[in-house]
Amino acid sequence: MLEAIPAFLYVNQPWYVILIEIWVTFTFISRLKYFILSKIYKAHSPPRRGDWFFGFHLLYDMLREGLRGTAQEFTRLNMKKLNVHTAFFKLVGKDIILTHDPENIKAILATKFNDFILGSRHECVKITLGDGIFTLDGTGWKHSRAMLRPQFAREQIGHVESLEPRVQALIAQIRKTNGTVFDIQPLFFKLTVDSGTDFLFGESCDSLNEGLNREMDPSFEGVDSELRRKFPDAFNYSQNILNIRLNLQKLYWLGSTLKFKKCNKIVHDFTDFYVKKALGASEKELETNSRGGYVFLYELLKETRDPVVLRDQCLNILLAARDTTAGLLSFTLFELARNPQIFATLRQNIVDAFGEGIEADISLISFESLKKCEYLKWVLNEALRMYPSVPRNFRVSTRNTTLPRGGGPDQSSPIFVEKGTVVTYAVYSTHRDEQFYGEDAHVFRPERWGEPATKKLGWAFLPFNGGPRICLGQQFALTEASYVIVRLLQTFSVVEAFDTVYPPKLQTHLTMSLKEGANIALH
Repeated sequence: MLEAIPAFLYVNQPWYVILIEIWVTFTFISRLKYFILSKIYKAHSPPRRGDWFFGFHLLYDMLREGLRGTAQEFTRLNMKKLNVHTAFFKLVGKDIILTHDPENIKAILATKFNDFILGSRHECVKITLGDGIFTLDGTGWKHSRAMLRPQFAREQIGHVESLEPRVQALIAQIRKTNGTVFDIQPLFFKLTVDSGTDFLFGESCDSLNEGLNREMDPSFEGVDSELRRKFPDAFNYSQNILNIRLNLQKLYWLGSTLKFKKCNKIVHDFTDFYVKKALGASEKELETNSRGGYVFLYELLKETRDPVVLRDQCLNILLAARDTTAGLLSFTLFELARNPQIFATLRQNIVDAFGEGIEADISLISFESLKKCEYLKWVLNEALRMYPSVPRNFRVSTRNTTLPRGGGPDQSSPIFVEKGTVVTYAVYSTHRDEQFYGEDAHVFRPERWGEPATKKLGWAFLPFNGGPRICLGQQFALTEASYVIVRLLQTFSVVEAFDTVYPPKLQTHLTMSLKEGANIALH
């Protein structure tokens, strides 16, 4: 009878031998199960790369490159070196699939949408963002999207005149530099939080006006000025911690600090003030407070009067409206400063279409006229290609399924994805793949968007996600970015670059930005 007992169960075995034998047995059973299921689904396994044991080496590499600001380039170059578009990697003891193949991304986000969910995102970020369109799956997400879709109709995003006071404050801050070097990225983040709060609540937090000796928006009577001042920095800090919690996955609870709790309270108190104000107002008061413009929160009241739902949805939209646009503007100015010929061409196109200087007629700048400015669209597309707002994302499979490519000797056969597998898709790598963008894929060249080949890109260009979860606010972001660039280039005729590191170091939290800023001069 004793002979039938597996050797690793003998109590006289050293503990580390027992652990190794358990791990070997578990790995063998897991691989056998995967092999059998792959045959049933007529699919293959993608290539296995990296540390096959526990994947701590990969975790170390990712943390190291993240601190250096080179994580996205590290991933891209590593996949290129390994000559794969899709591969299995081990990360902290768990198999993950990493892909930048457009066909696989299309399957994850569209054709096999119901086979994948956000995974642990909701429990990681709920503490700040609550139950909103970017944190929910299933029926909760569908309800949120249906509720928010009308808020991004063309007539809402088409009104650009509300941006002008924010742009005037931005220009005033730039003029304070007297043509010397400064980092424009923080100003763009202030601009987008100002315009975002104005769009959401009908009242801007006016962060760009600080230090300009201007009177703050009188509509802030009743809201604590200290709370308004603290909100942008608190929102920044909360997002940084949320990113850490996402990376920790199931150990997300470790990503909590006393400062994080305080910042969340500031963010919630600030938002709750406007929600309570809107809920307590009469229809006449809401109309008066909106000053004849569109206010997201007031329109959302027509869909729900639940204060928690209103707060959560507003914060979800503010996250997207602020960070993606600020990042796009920062990357665009960073590249324009490095490429004076592109800057000159773009500026000439803008001057021809809209005029220049303080005498320029801003009524010429509209949603429709901005869309007709072809070269401006090319520049923004190129910035979004090289610096997508969300460079890497992931989904978790809800069932056994397949992805169309990555298996077999030539990596062109379907691959099997077991239920519960994390699938990461690297849009940054896709956007810089020479297979789709040619040998100059690493070069900022807006003219490529006027070439016939770009019409065939399909899912190889994905700056705003795709499928059912495609970004509702993409036109809002593009319109805002276009307006700001037009007004800046109408006002300033020369831009100089002072950043010497290229490609730039990138900071990736929930979205991507320049780790060392966009250090330029405008005059």
